[in-house]
Amino acid sequence: MKWEKKGLVYQPPKDGSWKDNSALTPTAFLLDENTIRVYVSFRDVKGVGRIGYIDLDANNPSKILKISDVPVLNIGKDGMFDDNGVILGDLIRVEDKIYMYYVGFQLVKKSKFLAYSGLAISHDNGETFKRYKNTPILDREDEALYIRAIHSVIYEDNRFKFWYATGNGWENINGIDFPQYDINYIESEDGIHFGENGIKCIENDKDNLEYRIGRPRTYKKDHKYIMNFTYGTTDGRYIAGQAISEDGINWERDDKKLGIELSEDGWDSIHLSYPSIITIKEKTYMFYNGNNMGQDGFGYAELVEK
Repeated sequence: MKWEKKGLVYQPPKDGSWKDNSALTPTAFLLDENTIRVYVSFRDVKGVGRIGYIDLDANNPSKILKISDVPVLNIGKDGMFDDNGVILGDLIRVEDKIYMYYVGFQLVKKSKFLAYSGLAISHDNGETFKRYKNTPILDREDEALYIRAIHSVIYEDNRFKFWYATGNGWENINGIDFPQYDINYIESEDGIHFGENGIKCIENDKDNLEYRIGRPRTYKKDHKYIMNFTYGTTDGRYIAGQAISEDGINWERDDKKLGIELSEDGWDSIHLSYPSIITIKEKTYMFYNGNNMGQDGFGYAELVEK
């Protein structure tokens, strides 16, 4: 694949509001034939994320049509798993509803944070979401003590297929703890209830100095599964990669096939993370964050060569 960068779409206002700081994990969703809705985690001055959206013209994704005035999903109740911020996992239409899988963050005394997966449901075509319950649908297990974060879902073969990050430790870099995680796969008959453990899909490449690889975004193309992900290294890289699979479980990784690289300068010259792919009107777009995990907003690229 080869992508042509189109530039920044949205930049945070830096105005002290709930949208001040970032537009993290941009997740493209086809709202209707004329609208691409990009759900993001807007972060406030303290870095606490709340989920909102930015509507884009499907004929010209550089054109912003609407920005949500209030969060479609706010932080959870005090003491709950998502009381210190929420970011996107994925969205999927289920009958006349939209399921939003999200990751909730909680600060605790003896660990940097905890992050588990919640479900919120919309009955008004994605304008508002209500939690399915106040507790995680994918909670801690021995396979994932600190992080168990859904980031991708596909419904096929009469079941929901999920790819998610699993974290069991911390990497200390220059005196600061960063989360260690990699990628698992799990299935569900109803999209809500799961077995205890999934199947390991992709692990960190230690030869590449990786200690975290996650935010798996999986889609189907030409009867194959394609996964985009983001990895972090001990020497400071935070970059997107890609893998291909016949069954969604066994993956062949080849980051060069992603077809997009850092720019020489500007907003995506240091980091390139969290790609989200959408196809509309025979065109395919990638929305992604650049430097510093969305602090400069998000941009997009168009697929020009398959």
